[in-house]
Amino acid sequence: MSSEISVKVEYFAVLREQRGLSSETRLTGCENPRDLYHELAREHGFRLPLRDLKVAVNGEFGQFSQTLSDGDTVVFIPPVAGG
Repeated sequence: MSSEISVKVEYFAVLREQRGLSSETRLTGCENPRDLYHELAREHGFRLPLRDLKVAVNGEFGQFSQTLSDGDTVVFIPPVAGG
C-alpha cells in the first residue's frame, strides 16, 4: 500500500530553468528518487536522462533506489557546464 509523503524538491541549473522554480514542496506517492524524477519529468517536460543526474537526499549524495520518507529534501543535480 502506497501513501503520499511530503518532500521538498530543489532544482538547479537547467532543471530550475525548465521548472521556473528553485524549490517546491509536493505530495507524492513515489517511493524513491528514481520514481520521483520520472513523475517530475512527465509533469514538467524535463529531458535530462536519469543517467546524467546525481541525487542528494537531506544534504547527502544518495542512490536513486533509496526509500524516501515524509519530510525529505531531494535535490537532482544536473551536469555542470563550464570551461
